[in-house]
Amino acid sequence: MSDRPTPPRVTVIIPAYNEAMNVAELVKKTKAVLGPGDEILVIDDASDDGTGELARQAGATVLRRPYRMGNGAAIKHGIRHARGRIVVMMDGDGQHNPDDIPRLLAPLDRVDMVVGARTATSQSDVHRWLGNRAYNVFASYLTGRPILDTTSGFRALKAALARKFVYLLPNAFSYPTTLTMATIRAGQSVEFVPIVTFRRGGRSKLHPLRDGVRFLIIMFKIATLYAPIKVFVPVSALFFLTGLGYYVYTYVAFHRFTNMSALFFINAVIIFLMGLVSEQIAQMRFERSEEIDRDDETL
Repeated sequence: MSDRPTPPRVTVIIPAYNEAMNVAELVKKTKAVLGPGDEILVIDDASDDGTGELARQAGATVLRRPYRMGNGAAIKHGIRHARGRIVVMMDGDGQHNPDDIPRLLAPLDRVDMVVGARTATSQSDVHRWLGNRAYNVFASYLTGRPILDTTSGFRALKAALARKFVYLLPNAFSYPTTLTMATIRAGQSVEFVPIVTFRRGGRSKLHPLRDGVRFLIIMFKIATLYAPIKVFVPVSALFFLTGLGYYVYTYVAFHRFTNMSALFFINAVIIFLMGLVSEQIAQMRFERSEEIDRDDETL
């Protein structure tokens, strides 16, 4: 008979940087809704206000980073050290309600990831709500299915899936976008559960302009990684239609075909062909990652 302890079913990962006013209460509430063998990992991102010690006193396992590396880096650190078969990710600022954790865990017997989608009644700034709506529309186009909340940091998923995509996650705040889009484009199942969030305690660490641009770059990165044709075809069509429009104008006005129209048409063809090649490379890369996963399962 083995004396090895039974691994936990659920690991809750909470990245925290200077969250002394929120983290202890959050850990206590989270502990109250988990099973006796489940674990709470607080990734202390080099806080200087005692966040890690307060979390430890409240009952969490604390992993402290030697220097600040970012919210996404903390999540990646937590994924690599999680012992549970299921990981739950939530922010350390108190905006997520731990009572919603069972609602996120319930659908995991039929889907691979469950995302807490913030409703209109959630407490947030107007500019942030409008920005999230724009990201959701854009992400829905890129992935080909409705995405209700692409930036929500409150989610539950199978640990094996989290480890599969951990290398894609950025070190900054945009890891939820990357994880959501990569999971959907890889053909995994995702379900959105409506949640209500509270206004965070303390000062927000997000910068609307800088992080907004970063979110867009991340979405383009994932789109070109998993579905490049979704990016290249519209750009190619734009060049083609511009060239066609300019040709119609020059033909009507001057009865001739100009070099500028030819340049637009050539660019349209080149970009379209680049999209086709990129799509084939992305498909081969995905098939290779699936082969690696099957090899790992046989070890």
